[in-house]
Amino acid sequence: MNDRSVWKRVGRVGLYGLCGILGTIALLTIAAVTPRQWHAPPQQADCNYRVYVAGGAMHTNFFVPVRNNAFDWSQHLNLTTLGKSAPADYRYLQFGWGDRIFYVETSSWDKISISSALRSLLLQNPAALFVKGHSTVPHYPTETVKCISLDRPHYLKLMHFLEASFQTNSQGKARISSGHDGDSSFYAATGRYSALKTCNSWTADGLRSADVNTPLWGGLAPAVMHQLKDSCQCEK
Repeated sequence: MNDRSVWKRVGRVGLYGLCGILGTIALLTIAAVTPRQWHAPPQQADCNYRVYVAGGAMHTNFFVPVRNNAFDWSQHLNLTTLGKSAPADYRYLQFGWGDRIFYVETSSWDKISISSALRSLLLQNPAALFVKGHSTVPHYPTETVKCISLDRPHYLKLMHFLEASFQTNSQGKARISSGHDGDSSFYAATGRYSALKTCNSWTADGLRSADVNTPLWGGLAPAVMHQLKDSCQCEK
């Protein structure tokens, strides 16, 4: 086999590989903008049970009431170890899911290293839950907040999804460490993080458990947020 034949074969393999990558990107893009339900489900309730979803360019989070007449998180999570504030100061809890090492070691998005980002995307890594207490639902300039109305059965399905996302040990929910801001904690979570199972995929899974419309592939934060429609007046 001469050199020209070798280079032709290498070029052909490279072309096929590039086509495969571009095809995968195209399919994921289509799946990210295509809703699972073409006709949005009917309004479920009159805003008695509200959950908030916040999302920016990279990440999504749930914000849910600490307690209401359907579910009381103080009966399922030790709020005294959550952060420095007294549990009575918390009216909402923030839940986010992600790569455990990346989550715990990265204090803010501007501290992301290329090596840790690639490790998170290319490997299947243990997951962590980030839980933070708030007196009100925060509205950050770089994030959009959507307010979703649920009836009681669907609200409970979402709460049970969040609770089932915690790994447990003999002491209960497995707390890993305090958060970087003092009012939050990291917990060991079920599932493994990868490029195809991201923090936003987890958020989409939770929304689907409550029959809320999501994209076919929820790996991207903007795709998840795009499918959500405000059904309640969000708290300011």
